[in-house]
Amino acid sequence: MSQEHPETLLVMDADAIRKAIRRIAHEIVERNTDLSRLVIAGIPTRGVEVAKRILDHIEQIEGVRPEFGVVDVAMHRDDLRRRGRLTAVVPTELPVDLDDRVIVLVDDVLFTGRSCRAALDAISSFGRPARVQYAVLVDRGHRELPIRADYVGKNVPTALEEKIRVRFENLDSVPDSVRVVRAVNS
Repeated sequence: MSQEHPETLLVMDADAIRKAIRRIAHEIVERNTDLSRLVIAGIPTRGVEVAKRILDHIEQIEGVRPEFGVVDVAMHRDDLRRRGRLTAVVPTELPVDLDDRVIVLVDDVLFTGRSCRAALDAISSFGRPARVQYAVLVDRGHRELPIRADYVGKNVPTALEEKIRVRFENLDSVPDSVRVVRAVNS
């Protein structure tokens, strides 16, 4: 009788995560000259953490802290009926006036593109941004929608059955890491 045991491969440690986020922050600053009109908005849960870290780096680089937001996608997903369990709803918090601002949506992992699409739906009820950019810590491929990230910390090619596990010490009580998790039959 076979049992499944997860096998993990470390692809980013705390230092690699810090460097990737710092690089993303530099790229955002280079592409967006008016930081006073910039909103960095994380997708819960770990996208919010990545967004906060990007904001910290932008503040260190430029001495200016763009506005922060949270974009909940739980009720905007197109796969609600398929999901075994519902994701906890986190209130969306965005500046009241999004018109003509640049929003950088931030998530931990880009996979099918469905979370990004749901975030775009959520944003549309708050206004009409001048541009929406997308930043992710990890792009693992396997898109189901025509969505790509403008800023990527690391591309990690995966098999469809593998998962990417992002952990942050302040959220998960384990050292910051990104791991590929694959089920192994034994």
